[in-house]
Parts: sequence; structure tokens; C-alpha cells
Amino acid sequence: MKKLLLSSAVAALCTTGANAEIRVGILHSLSGDMAISETTLRDVMLMLIEQQNAAGGLLGQQLVPVVVDGASDWPNFAERMRNLLTVEEVDVVFCCWTSSSRKSILPVVEELNGLVFYPVQYEGEESSYNVFYTGAAPNQQAIPAVDYFLEELGVESFALLGTDYVYPRTTNRILEQYLLDAGIPPENIFVNYTPFGQSDWSSIVADVVALGASGDQVGVISTINGSANVGFYTELAAAGVTADEIPVVAFSVGEEELSGLDTEPLAGHLAAWNYFMSADTPENEAFISAWHTFTGDDTRVTNDPMEAHYIGFNMWVQAVEQAGTTDPDAVIAAMVGQTFPNLTGGVATMLPNHHLTKPVLIGEIRADGQFDIISQTEPVPGDAWTDFLPDSAALTSDWPGLGCGMYNTETETCIQLLSNY
Repeated sequence: MKKLLLSSAVAALCTTGANAEIRVGILHSLSGDMAISETTLRDVMLMLIEQQNAAGGLLGQQLVPVVVDGASDWPNFAERMRNLLTVEEVDVVFCCWTSSSRKSILPVVEELNGLVFYPVQYEGEESSYNVFYTGAAPNQQAIPAVDYFLEELGVESFALLGTDYVYPRTTNRILEQYLLDAGIPPENIFVNYTPFGQSDWSSIVADVVALGASGDQVGVISTINGSANVGFYTELAAAGVTADEIPVVAFSVGEEELSGLDTEPLAGHLAAWNYFMSADTPENEAFISAWHTFTGDDTRVTNDPMEAHYIGFNMWVQAVEQAGTTDPDAVIAAMVGQTFPNLTGGVATMLPNHHLTKPVLIGEIRADGQFDIISQTEPVPGDAWTDFLPDSAALTSDWPGLGCGMYNTETETCIQLLSNY
């Protein structure tokens, strides 16, 4: 019955207001390996649109969602994006999870001057005029997580485990350099990549365990994405690896991914995000209540990328109201400087580099699949270009001030930002 209620809500939203002028594209993977993470983002966008329509719509008009399935296929995302912008004529698109899908749609969005909100933590090294990055940059997740391992847990050997695509490879390149700069010897850094949907983790977990043979404290930095997390955590439990022996901090595992696992053996492992469902604030309590009402299922969890869509959507609404139009150029100009409350407390601000200020949270997995928040910072400004890679250290992004997303502060020149950078 609960699934039928949500299906009815989806159908009603997607057919509302045939004459409405404001059309909202929702492009996420609803099938394939990434559906485990992205289906919820489709659902939360439908909830936000329903709420906005109930409050009177936007510019006096109702919002109409246009939902398409990226199907966990990166070239497919580009095709779907082109269709959304040219055939469906949407005014904005809330899109994607993996960096491969984001890189796929970027040339299309820039060619057609679309407007995209991207809600997931990523590797940085990008700033597009047409994209607002509402997830975390490396300095808002990956770097603070490594600092926690070094300073709080005394980790001496690191296993960097990732799915084989853009985000894990670039993030781990940054983290490798960061660890070397921190004095970790190269032989104490183990890097491994696996395909999407990887199911056999026995040999990899054995290699990680072997890192501690000399007595070093080992820690795992996980950029494993999608359904492969199920196999990874299942193998950890089967091998008897506890968080006290080898702690894991994950960047792509939240409440939604844990909801399909037996989490009792995983208690004590960690995740680094900018939001957890367990955050105790009035804003979060109201958000969770609205989510459960919308889905008709009080067991449905919330997670970090949902909050990113919540903040991005509400900032977009404010920018449209300020601009008095959904025209992309006008809305993009109005977006910088927008503020909106975080669900964990404090306020998010949209920066000139099209990234947000975000608090950094470290959460410890509980036996019930939720997280105890054990560390939380003040909001950190997102850095589009890392300070820890030589080619990026001199770069900055300032769209309203410099009209440039890739400005070299040493040569004082704007480097052309290629969509395939």
C-alpha cells in the first residue's frame, strides 16, 4: 500500500499542470547499479516540488517535474540531458550522482546553456558556469576524514579503496599527495579500484588486513559507490574485521545504502558527510516528518545528497523569485550569495565558485543503521581547485567577479575550462 501511495504521488506530480511554464528536470539512475542511491533523490525532488506547488508554486505558476532514468549508463545521461533541454524544454535540471555521469552531461549543458544542480560529494577540479555543486568538495569531506584518521585514531597505513571511475581516482590522487605531505611513507598507502557492482571482496579485504602485519594501525578510506558496498561490508563482517581493528571511513555510504545491510557487525565504522539523519535540529525533524508523510513509509531514511537537493532546490526558488524569471543567465547571476538553513544547523551560502559552505560531520555507524555524530565543524567554504595538487594549487574560480572558473592567480589569466578536463 505504501509503495502504491508513492507511485500515485509520482504519477500525479508528473502530469500536473499541462500549461505550466516552469518545468523541472530530474535526471537520476532509477535502474542499474546506482539505483540503490539515486532513486531516493528522484523521490525527494518530487516531494520538494509538491511542497512548492502547495505553497502557491513559483512566479504564480505550478512546477511540473520531468523525470528521466539515467540507468547507471554515463553516455545515456548526456542523451537524456539533451532531450530534457531541447525537447522537454525544462528550466532547470537536478541531476546525477557519479562524476562520470556529471562529466557526461557537462558538454551538453554548456553547449545549450542549461542550469544544473549536482548534489553529491565529488573530486573537485571543476567549476562550470552552468553547474551549482551542492555536494562536498574534497576539502569538505575527504581531507577532514583523513585528518580524523591521523589525529584521532592514529592511523599509520592507509587502504584507499574505490570504484573505478573519475571521482575515486581523482580524490585518491589528492589524498595520496596529502598523506605523503603528512609524512606517511609510500609503502604504507595501498590503492585499489574495482568495477561497479563488484561482488567478490575476499582477496581485497585480505590485502587490507595484511597491511597491519607489521603492527601499524590500518585505516580504510572508501570511495566505493553503489551496490558494491553491499559486498564490501558483507566481506568485512565475514572476515571478522571490526572497527577497532581496521576502521573504515566511507564517502559514499549513508543511511540509504545501510538500510539494505545487516548493520550490527558494522557498528563503529565511520562515514564523512555534511548531513546525517540523526542530526537533532527542528529543521531536520520537520524535514524527516515531511518525508515520511510524502512516502507514506516511516521507515524511509534521509541522507546527505537529499539535503543537498533540499538546499539547492530552495536556493533555486529564491534565485528565480529574485530574478523574476527562470532564464538561466538571470538565475545563475542571482544564485551567488543565496543563503538557506542547513538541516544540521547553521546556514549554507552559495559562493562565487558555485560551491556551498558546508559543515563537515563524522558519523559512527550504529547497530540500527543510523549514525552517531562524533565530530562536526563550522561551515567550510567549498574549494573547486585543491591546494594539494601542483596543477591546481594556483587556480581559483570566481564567476561574478572574474567571469572565470579556472583562473590562474600566478599568471593572472583565465584558462579555458574544457568540459572534459
